[in-house]
Amino acid sequence: MSEQKTMNVIGFFEGLPIESTHSFIDQKEGIPVPGPRDLLVKIKAVSVNPVDTKLRQTTRKRNALRILGFDAVGEVVAVGKDVMKFTVGDRVFYAGTTTRSGSNQEYQAVDERIVALAPKNLTDEEAAAFPLTALTAYELLFEKFGLTPKENANQGKSILVINGAGGVGSILNQLAHWAGLEVYATASSKNFDWLKKTGVDHPLDYHHDLRDSFRELGVPNVDYIAVLFDITQYFDQISHLVKPYGHVGTIVGIHEPLDLSVWKNLSVSFDWEYMFAKTDYDYQIETQGQALKMIADLANEGTLKTTLSKVYSDGINAANLKRATRDVESGHMLGKVVVSGPFNGNPTGN
Repeated sequence: MSEQKTMNVIGFFEGLPIESTHSFIDQKEGIPVPGPRDLLVKIKAVSVNPVDTKLRQTTRKRNALRILGFDAVGEVVAVGKDVMKFTVGDRVFYAGTTTRSGSNQEYQAVDERIVALAPKNLTDEEAAAFPLTALTAYELLFEKFGLTPKENANQGKSILVINGAGGVGSILNQLAHWAGLEVYATASSKNFDWLKKTGVDHPLDYHHDLRDSFRELGVPNVDYIAVLFDITQYFDQISHLVKPYGHVGTIVGIHEPLDLSVWKNLSVSFDWEYMFAKTDYDYQIETQGQALKMIADLANEGTLKTTLSKVYSDGINAANLKRATRDVESGHMLGKVVVSGPFNGNPTGN
């Protein structure tokens, strides 16, 4: 029996502070064997998202290495026997799933149904900034809010995006603008140029009370509110800013109850969006591959711009993942941070 080939991986055995020596470690593991619907992808670039930091910080001590990573661009090097959409040599991108090892490994097995061809006009790094944030924004706008995913198909509608300069906001602004909405979004005033670059019509300083900001604009309310931050900190400000039959949605978990009864007589809908719900529960997962195809098409047309703002390009290894994770944990990251290059860490062995 031939010995299993190995690859470089980056992971951890418990959630430790990022400064810890073992918060990320370089290791060797066997290359996964693709299942019937799987692609085996050689990873070229990965991105770090807030979900990476949350899952790492809450991981209890374990015997098996935990490998995260929820954005990837890479090359298909093998396919399962039932794969229909991709072939060896294809350049692909995807966000993966929490139910399998992530993209912080040299070769990753991923279900073809959540994958799309990477945008041809973007570099690996530019494309790696897209999948998780683009899917989150797409699902909130077009599946939860029920907007039509076509250019200018939603004219006359308006949306408020709270935390508009972050990773998800920077994509959601662009998709909303493309779909025809009038876009209001919050950020620090120093990031207003970034907001305008991502399609925001009305930048709002998050230091100011939103009720006052909308009064100054002479706008009583909006059709949709996307809260890409802890909604409990904004609930009082936004409770009377949504129109009857409007939608309010959020992507961030909360730790205290919300009194949604304020919206009962307005028939307002409240929406949770969690991008991994589909793959966690095997629910219509093919829709994520379809959404990413549309994202890639819009990127190739130049309609969607990458939200990449920082790159560590000298290798995918524990040291660079620590640096990128520290950037995300600072809470002041504009756009997305990507790590790219060869897997060039120094595994220590188990």
